This record gives sequence, C-alpha cells and structure tokens, in this order.
Amino acid sequence: MKDISLLKRFFTHPYLALILRLYIGGLFIYAGISKINNIGQFTVAIATYGIVSYSTAEIMAIVLPWVELISGIFLVAGIGAPFSAAIIAVLLALFSIAILINLIRGVPLHCGCFRGAPARVSDVISWWEFARDILWLIMTLHVFFFDKSFHLESRSSLLLKRIKGKTGQ
Repeated sequence: MKDISLLKRFFTHPYLALILRLYIGGLFIYAGISKINNIGQFTVAIATYGIVSYSTAEIMAIVLPWVELISGIFLVAGIGAPFSAAIIAVLLALFSIAILINLIRGVPLHCGCFRGAPARVSDVISWWEFARDILWLIMTLHVFFFDKSFHLESRSSLLLKRIKGKTGQ
C-alpha cells in the first residue's frame, strides 16, 4: 500500500507536471516553427496522408503550425495552460489517428511532424511514430489534469491584487 501511495504522489507531483508542460510546450514550439518555415513541404506531407483534399491541406499547412506554436508558447509560459494542453491533446489525437489510418493502409509516407517532405527513405512512418504520439498525448493529459504550479497568469494576477491592495481600489 505504501508503494502505491508513493507512486501516486510521484505521478501527481506538480514538478512532474511542470517538467512535462515545458517539454510538450517546447516540442510544439519547435514543431510549429519548423513547419512555418516549410509550408510547401508541409502541405505536401498533409496531402500525402490521403485524408483531406489538397486545398484543405493547404489551409491546414498554414493554420496548424501557428496553432502549435501559440499553444506551445502559452503552455511553456503557463498562460491558459489547461486550454493549451487541451488543444495540444486534440492535435495529438488527430495526428495519431492519421498515422494509424496510414499504417493500416500500408502507405509509406513521412509524418510531417518536424519538417515537410521526407529527406530519406528511413523517414517513413512506423508504429514508433504512433506510439510516440500516444505517449505525448498521455503526457499532455497529465499536464491538463495535474499542472498547478508556476503559471505566469497566476503570478500576474497576484501582482495585480497586490497593486490594487496598495492603491486602495
């Protein structure tokens, strides 16, 4: 029983959530920037999945990287962290489904995660990308449920309360 309690305390500890929040946020900042710099390649990568039309892939290639970048920045800063974690969780679930569909289909394609088109044959998606995205999804859900520390928004609201208290408002 004591081992279970210790394990529970470890997995629900705010510092673990903080580490995961910084990791996932940083990961999405990096992914967003790498896609913003390669919109054309990212469009091709999305279209290659065969799930959406090319015109939809073009729109997604413009919007998705910015959503990833902004959500990542907000997650790292601790501004609207639960909302940012929820957005990232939805994205990871969608990415996982798209990868799973193409793994089942047996389509050899690049995931498009951190750059556009594949540079090497070894870049073809595998079950590893699916498992990795599921692991990232679990980490993001952990952040959503257990992250309660070191949020920029909570620090700024405390500062505003102190300022209001000193001015008598």
